[in-house]
Amino acid sequence: MLRHVDATSATLWFETSGPCTVCVEVGGGVLDAPVTASGSTWGVHGHHYAILVVRGLPEASELPYTVHLAEPVAPGAAHPPAARRVWPPVSPDAELAAFPPSAVRTARSDGRLRLAFGSCRRSEPLDAAGVAAVGPDALVELAHRMAFPPSDGPALEPPDVLLMLGDQLYADEPSEPIRERLETARRDPDVADHPEVAEEICTFEEYTWLYTESWSAPPVRWLLSTVPTCMLLDDHDLRDDWNTSQAWREEMRRKPWFDDRVRGALGSYWVYQHLGNLSPAELDREQLLAAITAAEDDDARSALLDDYAERADAEPDTARWSYVRDFGRTATDGTADDGTGGGVRLVAVDCRCSRRLDPGNRAILDDAEWAWVQERAQPEAPVDHLLLASTLPALMVPAFSDVEAWNEAVVRGRWGRWLRGPGEALRQAIDLEHWAAFGTSLHDLLRLLARVASASRPPATVLLLSGDVHCSYTARAQLDGVVGSPTAVHQLVMSPFRNPLKPALRVANRLADVRPVRALAALLARSAGVARPPASWEVEEGPWFDNGVMTVVLEGRSARLEVDHVRVDASGRTLRRTHHRTLV
Repeated sequence: MLRHVDATSATLWFETSGPCTVCVEVGGGVLDAPVTASGSTWGVHGHHYAILVVRGLPEASELPYTVHLAEPVAPGAAHPPAARRVWPPVSPDAELAAFPPSAVRTARSDGRLRLAFGSCRRSEPLDAAGVAAVGPDALVELAHRMAFPPSDGPALEPPDVLLMLGDQLYADEPSEPIRERLETARRDPDVADHPEVAEEICTFEEYTWLYTESWSAPPVRWLLSTVPTCMLLDDHDLRDDWNTSQAWREEMRRKPWFDDRVRGALGSYWVYQHLGNLSPAELDREQLLAAITAAEDDDARSALLDDYAERADAEPDTARWSYVRDFGRTATDGTADDGTGGGVRLVAVDCRCSRRLDPGNRAILDDAEWAWVQERAQPEAPVDHLLLASTLPALMVPAFSDVEAWNEAVVRGRWGRWLRGPGEALRQAIDLEHWAAFGTSLHDLLRLLARVASASRPPATVLLLSGDVHCSYTARAQLDGVVGSPTAVHQLVMSPFRNPLKPALRVANRLADVRPVRALAALLARSAGVARPPASWEVEEGPWFDNGVMTVVLEGRSARLEVDHVRVDASGRTLRRTHHRTLV
């Protein structure tokens, strides 16, 4: 899997069937001398992984690559065993063989960036039953549009990076094939049996099944081999409503299966998703990776990973899942080579693991995480565009924001102690857990955006990129106290990749933006003493409910938006343009 790519390096992640040496060759047939990297796998919980950085690549180049595996050198062997090519596969299935060779595309010299994003992707089979249940897969259709131009138009220009904003996995709602596998596995008397979660994922081993299922369809496998990816986790990576409230955590901590779930979810997230989010310099400094690769055996490595996952859940300040990626002229440390700034900064914010849940002092980010976000969102060298990615939208349909703020106040007792319990039950029942449900955090975020927009050299755009809500829309914000700033602030939401809302909830989403409903929601919030946020916003386009993908195209100080959804007609399934517009 291709993960982090910049002007001169590429990071690739691998899972192999056993211990071996992984060898990558980039630029064969294009460069005078291909660039190579190799390294040994490391094992945890019976699975084997490697992450390699290929350095010294030429800028602004498209370079095919191959992957070879060599068996470990046996003690006393005179020569290492010959390596065998595994990518591109020597004997691929017909579907995978039709795709072009995988390639590394180093950063463009013109600074232009195409960033595609979305969230919420179920992994049901791609057969008729799977499509009937959750629709066609937007990532499959994205791969097809990139590789196979339609007869009536050009191929889709590939994104420079794909941002996957949570819920790649549904540990609490696995597919039918995974449920059947769970049923078989749990007949083993040595496997813990918890009837409450009999059809849910609990252990690291079971999480590996989800990742294999999610990433193994040939079009998706090719897509992830040729488009760099950034990832964030959200609640279904562990369980619905994860860290919604202190009451939720206290209830979960009493469950006999919850510790296994935490170890499996966060341990597998670190291996499969988080490591690839890091830059080469950050990988070099990653202490857990250094400890794991230095450990003497798989048992020791597994213990290190389990301990890290447990501490990350119990003590959020011991792990940071948020990260920064810079594109264009801005360097990873926030400075620019010529001191003039520019380029694009992506700040990917974990708003799930680092919450402060004290009922009287709730925050979607604890103090340490919020300080980190503020510093990264205001780099010393100015940027052309600031992208703040959060799995959860900050700017929801205004009526929903008011209802979440009202609910938070009710649970705090603003309508009397006797309504606290029903308020908490309502919070968990209908997922009142977004930024607006942490009112202090939403207000802090909007004030931060005002400072960014009021800087002496502000960005042309601040784009809030989110998913989660199973519909897609765009909203434009007006920040209190910001006058004459050139900065355009947009909330862009793309969800789902593949998990559409039920019809009744689609109706509710549309009704939420009609005037009487908005007025009632605002009245509820004010009646509970909720202060008005220091900004106003309106949904400009949407909501749309089909599976799809959204792309921002940034060039200089201009920004454009492309919205594509999967359409199904007599000719089949295809990704088609729903909306496009200039943002600035």
